[in-house]
Amino acid sequence: MPANHEAHREWLGGVIKETDSKEHDLHPVLKEFQELIETNTRVYMLITGMFKEVPHKKPYSHDPTGNPEIRDYHHFLRVLNHLLTTAPSWSDKSHRVGLVGLPINAVLDWPMGTPSGYAAFLDPEINAMLKKVLNAWGEFLKSSESAKVLNSTSNGWFGETGHRDLTAVAKIGPTAATNLEFHEMFQCKPSETYYGFKSWDHFFTRLFRDGMRPVAEPENDKVIANACESKPYRIAHNVNGRDQFWIKSQPYSVLDMLGHDSLAPQFIGGTVYQAFLSALSYHRWHAPVSGKVVKAYVVDGTYYSEPLFEGVGNTEAHSQHIDLEGQVISQAYITATATRALIFIEADDPAIGLVAFIGVGMAEVSTCDITVKEGQRVKKGDEIGMFHFGGSTHCLLFRKGVDVSDFPEPGREENVPVCSHLAVVS
Repeated sequence: MPANHEAHREWLGGVIKETDSKEHDLHPVLKEFQELIETNTRVYMLITGMFKEVPHKKPYSHDPTGNPEIRDYHHFLRVLNHLLTTAPSWSDKSHRVGLVGLPINAVLDWPMGTPSGYAAFLDPEINAMLKKVLNAWGEFLKSSESAKVLNSTSNGWFGETGHRDLTAVAKIGPTAATNLEFHEMFQCKPSETYYGFKSWDHFFTRLFRDGMRPVAEPENDKVIANACESKPYRIAHNVNGRDQFWIKSQPYSVLDMLGHDSLAPQFIGGTVYQAFLSALSYHRWHAPVSGKVVKAYVVDGTYYSEPLFEGVGNTEAHSQHIDLEGQVISQAYITATATRALIFIEADDPAIGLVAFIGVGMAEVSTCDITVKEGQRVKKGDEIGMFHFGGSTHCLLFRKGVDVSDFPEPGREENVPVCSHLAVVS
């Protein structure tokens, strides 16, 4: 997401202008969404309310063309209709405007922070409908048409700035001091159209070449490997079973995070490590330990829910405001509410025992694809799943009594390389 209001307005204004310049029939899934809004009183009230509650003052009041921001669901559905046939693009403006890696999230950024938006994006029927919308977009992102945005012009991911930044983000750990190019770091075919990627999704779930991300001390079970290429967000010890995760401090609530699974009580009083994956990062997950997969499944949840403490008002008395990075600063909250993958691994080392991995879908990044099965043995560093599209967040949970330490400090600028040393168990 862009880092400032002006950048957000410039991007959204461009999308609105393009949407309003032409008329297209709504995608069938959006016609279904419209019918839900217009035939369900509760849904109509919430969806209508969240647009009306966006403040009529700066910076929320107008887009760069001087026209009102999206103020009703009819306009919202038309904008969504446009986005469902486009893939996130890169441009030379990205350094000024900021890469909008989550376009639907950007469109909803203001309304999702209102009281009605808070209620709407916790509503089961609305989330079920959003799942259908995002699945429809996912199908487009797997099509050959979506690969066109990867072209080598200035508007493509393989243009000068996109190519440079994708490569720079991956130059960490063992490759930091090298002059490797994108095609030397990732499995692709630079001589072919779109580097051999068949779709946007194929590009997004790209693989590193062999040797690019060596596994930390593969024969030492005491060393925990980093499950995702990501920036450390938070480390918490002695976490509670239930807590008020929706308040501003967002404490972890283990039973809610783990969907009240029968294995969840083992992690009460334990340790949580959480880290963030940006839109430019590698998005596959890897086993943090060697052991056996005990359980692996996806918990359906929310897609655009954020805590109400990010809400807004029309009067000066309301000093709170909607934060453009609402989902990012709500990372702990969404571990208990968002659609997420749960993978429980019984480590070979009894000092570690059961470990829980949570892959948390953020906004558009809600397709959590588990690639291992219950009962399967995995080695530390083996692939266990992936996110499809965008940026996201993940957690590792260790049981009470497991002495795990030496985590990277939250707040660092660079990602911690996937499969590298994350922590050690005494």
